[in-house]
Amino acid sequence: MKKIITELVNIKAININTTTLYTWASGIKSPVYIDNRLIMGYPQLRWAIAQEFAHIIHSKLAGIKIENIFGTATAGIPHATLLGHLLQLPFGYVRSSKKGHGKQNQIEGVYQHGQRVIVIEDLISTGGSVLEVVKTLQQAGMEVVAVLAIFSYQLQKAITKFNRLQIPLYILTNFDTLIANTDILTSEQQIMLQQFHEQLNQ
Repeated sequence: MKKIITELVNIKAININTTTLYTWASGIKSPVYIDNRLIMGYPQLRWAIAQEFAHIIHSKLAGIKIENIFGTATAGIPHATLLGHLLQLPFGYVRSSKKGHGKQNQIEGVYQHGQRVIVIEDLISTGGSVLEVVKTLQQAGMEVVAVLAIFSYQLQKAITKFNRLQIPLYILTNFDTLIANTDILTSEQQIMLQQFHEQLNQ
Protein backbone atom coordinates (compact mmCIF):
# COMPACT_ATOMS: atom_id res chain seq x y z
CA MET A 1 0.00 0.00 0.00
CA LYS A 2 2.76 2.47 0.91
CA LYS A 3 4.65 1.78 -2.33
CA ILE A 4 1.62 2.63 -4.46
CA ILE A 5 1.03 5.85 -2.48
CA THR A 6 4.66 6.82 -3.10
CA GLU A 7 4.26 6.15 -6.82
CA LEU A 8 1.08 8.23 -6.96
CA VAL A 9 2.92 11.10 -5.28
CA ASN A 10 5.84 10.77 -7.71
CA ILE A 11 3.55 11.18 -10.73
CA LYS A 12 1.69 14.04 -9.01
CA ALA A 13 -1.58 12.11 -8.88
CA ILE A 14 -1.97 13.04 -5.19
CA ASN A 15 -2.62 16.74 -4.68
CA ILE A 16 -2.85 18.38 -1.27
CA ASN A 17 -3.88 21.99 -0.67
CA THR A 18 -4.84 23.02 2.85
CA THR A 19 -5.81 26.58 1.85
CA THR A 20 -7.80 26.24 -1.38
CA LEU A 21 -9.99 23.15 -1.17
CA TYR A 22 -10.77 20.82 -4.07
CA THR A 23 -14.35 19.89 -4.97
CA TRP A 24 -15.08 16.19 -5.46
CA ALA A 25 -17.69 14.88 -7.88
CA SER A 26 -19.94 14.30 -4.85
CA GLY A 27 -19.71 18.02 -3.99
CA ILE A 28 -17.52 17.47 -0.92
CA LYS A 29 -14.86 20.14 -0.33
CA SER A 30 -11.54 18.44 0.38
CA PRO A 31 -7.88 19.36 1.05
CA VAL A 32 -6.81 16.32 -0.98
CA TYR A 33 -7.57 15.39 -4.58
CA ILE A 34 -6.37 12.20 -6.24
CA ASP A 35 -6.14 12.09 -10.03
CA ASN A 36 -5.54 8.44 -10.88
CA ARG A 37 -6.06 9.18 -14.58
CA LEU A 38 -2.41 10.22 -14.68
CA ILE A 39 -1.44 6.58 -14.10
CA MET A 40 -2.11 5.82 -17.74
CA GLY A 41 0.88 7.95 -18.75
CA TYR A 42 3.25 5.64 -16.83
CA PRO A 43 3.44 2.15 -18.40
CA GLN A 44 5.29 0.43 -15.55
CA LEU A 45 2.91 1.73 -12.90
CA ARG A 46 -0.27 0.98 -14.84
CA TRP A 47 0.95 -2.57 -15.53
CA ALA A 48 1.95 -3.06 -11.88
CA ILE A 49 -1.58 -2.04 -10.85
CA ALA A 50 -3.10 -4.53 -13.30
CA GLN A 51 -0.88 -7.23 -11.81
CA GLU A 52 -1.94 -6.28 -8.27
CA PHE A 53 -5.59 -6.53 -9.30
CA ALA A 54 -4.91 -9.95 -10.81
CA HIS A 55 -3.18 -11.03 -7.59
CA ILE A 56 -6.26 -10.04 -5.57
CA ILE A 57 -8.49 -12.08 -7.86
CA HIS A 58 -6.23 -15.13 -7.64
CA SER A 59 -5.80 -14.89 -3.85
CA LYS A 60 -9.04 -13.42 -2.47
CA LEU A 61 -11.41 -14.89 -5.04
CA ALA A 62 -9.72 -18.23 -5.60
CA GLY A 63 -12.15 -20.89 -6.67
CA ILE A 64 -14.59 -18.41 -8.22
CA LYS A 65 -14.66 -18.47 -12.01
CA ILE A 66 -14.55 -14.84 -13.13
CA GLU A 67 -16.04 -14.53 -16.60
CA ASN A 68 -15.95 -10.81 -17.38
CA ILE A 69 -14.35 -7.53 -16.27
CA PHE A 70 -16.20 -4.20 -16.28
CA GLY A 71 -14.75 -0.74 -15.72
CA THR A 72 -16.62 2.29 -14.53
CA ALA A 73 -16.86 5.10 -17.06
CA THR A 74 -14.50 6.70 -17.50
CA ALA A 75 -11.68 6.25 -15.00
CA GLY A 76 -12.08 2.50 -14.56
CA ILE A 77 -12.04 1.71 -18.27
CA PRO A 78 -8.26 1.59 -18.92
CA HIS A 79 -7.60 -0.52 -15.82
CA ALA A 80 -10.39 -2.96 -16.75
CA THR A 81 -8.88 -3.14 -20.23
CA LEU A 82 -5.41 -3.99 -18.94
CA LEU A 83 -6.74 -6.50 -16.42
CA GLY A 84 -8.94 -8.15 -19.01
CA HIS A 85 -5.94 -8.49 -21.31
CA LEU A 86 -3.75 -9.84 -18.51
CA LEU A 87 -6.33 -12.46 -17.51
CA GLN A 88 -7.45 -13.08 -21.11
CA LEU A 89 -11.05 -12.30 -20.23
CA PRO A 90 -13.69 -10.19 -21.96
CA PHE A 91 -13.95 -6.63 -20.69
CA GLY A 92 -16.33 -3.74 -21.09
CA TYR A 93 -17.59 -0.69 -19.29
CA VAL A 94 -20.74 0.79 -17.81
CA ARG A 95 -21.94 4.33 -18.49
CA SER A 96 -23.58 6.46 -15.83
CA SER A 97 -26.68 6.52 -18.05
CA LYS A 98 -27.86 5.13 -21.38
CA LYS A 99 -26.58 6.68 -24.59
CA GLY A 100 -28.96 9.08 -26.24
CA HIS A 101 -28.30 7.66 -29.71
CA GLY A 102 -27.43 4.44 -31.53
CA LYS A 103 -28.43 1.34 -29.57
CA GLN A 104 -28.77 3.44 -26.39
CA ASN A 105 -26.52 1.06 -24.46
CA GLN A 106 -25.56 1.65 -20.87
CA ILE A 107 -23.41 -1.49 -20.71
CA GLU A 108 -20.77 -1.68 -23.44
CA GLY A 109 -19.06 -4.92 -24.35
CA VAL A 110 -19.85 -8.58 -24.89
CA TYR A 111 -21.58 -10.24 -21.94
CA GLN A 112 -24.07 -12.94 -21.06
CA HIS A 113 -26.81 -13.32 -18.48
CA GLY A 114 -25.55 -15.18 -15.43
CA GLN A 115 -21.85 -14.31 -15.82
CA ARG A 116 -19.74 -13.74 -12.73
CA VAL A 117 -18.05 -10.37 -13.15
CA ILE A 118 -15.60 -7.99 -11.47
CA VAL A 119 -16.02 -4.19 -11.43
CA ILE A 120 -12.91 -2.00 -11.62
CA GLU A 121 -12.91 1.56 -10.24
CA ASP A 122 -10.02 3.96 -9.82
CA LEU A 123 -11.15 5.61 -6.59
CA ILE A 124 -13.82 5.14 -3.91
CA SER A 125 -15.13 8.14 -1.99
CA THR A 126 -18.81 7.86 -1.03
CA GLY A 127 -19.23 4.76 -3.21
CA GLY A 128 -22.36 6.03 -4.92
CA SER A 129 -21.26 5.95 -8.55
CA VAL A 130 -19.56 2.54 -8.50
CA LEU A 131 -22.50 0.92 -6.74
CA GLU A 132 -24.83 2.28 -9.41
CA VAL A 133 -22.62 0.39 -11.88
CA VAL A 134 -22.99 -2.74 -9.73
CA LYS A 135 -26.78 -2.39 -9.72
CA THR A 136 -26.85 -1.87 -13.50
CA LEU A 137 -24.89 -5.09 -14.05
CA GLN A 138 -27.10 -6.97 -11.60
CA GLN A 139 -30.23 -5.75 -13.36
CA ALA A 140 -28.74 -7.12 -16.60
CA GLY A 141 -28.57 -10.54 -14.94
CA MET A 142 -24.90 -10.67 -14.01
CA GLU A 143 -23.43 -11.63 -10.64
CA VAL A 144 -21.01 -9.00 -9.38
CA VAL A 145 -18.43 -10.96 -7.39
CA ALA A 146 -16.42 -7.96 -6.13
CA VAL A 147 -15.34 -4.38 -6.73
CA LEU A 148 -11.62 -3.62 -7.02
CA ALA A 149 -10.23 -0.09 -6.78
CA ILE A 150 -6.86 1.64 -6.60
CA PHE A 151 -7.64 4.01 -3.71
CA SER A 152 -10.29 4.39 -1.02
CA TYR A 153 -10.96 7.39 1.20
CA GLN A 154 -12.38 4.89 3.73
CA LEU A 155 -15.57 6.86 4.28
CA GLN A 156 -18.16 5.19 6.48
CA LYS A 157 -20.87 6.05 3.93
CA ALA A 158 -19.17 3.85 1.36
CA ILE A 159 -18.49 1.03 3.81
CA THR A 160 -22.15 1.00 4.85
CA LYS A 161 -23.35 0.92 1.22
CA PHE A 162 -21.06 -1.98 0.30
CA ASN A 163 -22.09 -3.92 3.40
CA ARG A 164 -25.76 -3.35 2.61
CA LEU A 165 -25.35 -4.80 -0.88
CA GLN A 166 -22.99 -7.52 0.40
CA ILE A 167 -20.42 -6.71 -2.29
CA PRO A 168 -16.76 -7.33 -1.32
CA LEU A 169 -14.46 -4.34 -1.90
CA TYR A 170 -10.71 -4.80 -2.38
CA ILE A 171 -8.39 -1.79 -2.41
CA LEU A 172 -4.74 -1.39 -3.40
CA THR A 173 -4.15 1.56 -1.07
CA ASN A 174 -6.15 3.92 1.15
CA PHE A 175 -6.47 7.14 3.12
CA ASP A 176 -4.89 5.73 6.29
CA THR A 177 -1.78 4.79 4.32
CA LEU A 178 -1.63 8.29 2.87
CA ILE A 179 -1.84 10.21 6.13
CA ALA A 180 0.56 7.83 7.91
CA ASN A 181 3.32 8.53 5.38
CA THR A 182 5.66 11.12 6.90
CA ASP A 183 7.78 11.10 3.73
CA ILE A 184 4.87 12.77 1.94
CA LEU A 185 3.07 14.91 4.53
CA THR A 186 4.13 17.42 7.15
CA SER A 187 2.76 16.92 10.66
CA GLU A 188 0.43 19.89 10.09
CA GLN A 189 -0.95 18.31 6.92
CA GLN A 190 -1.41 14.97 8.68
CA ILE A 191 -3.46 16.61 11.43
CA MET A 192 -5.63 18.54 8.97
CA LEU A 193 -6.30 15.49 6.80
CA GLN A 194 -7.16 13.41 9.86
CA GLN A 195 -9.59 16.07 11.07
CA PHE A 196 -11.14 16.29 7.61
CA HIS A 197 -11.60 12.51 7.56
CA GLU A 198 -13.16 12.45 11.03
CA GLN A 199 -15.62 15.20 10.07
CA LEU A 200 -16.76 13.30 6.99
CA ASN A 201 -17.33 10.15 9.04
CA GLN A 202 -19.42 11.84 11.73
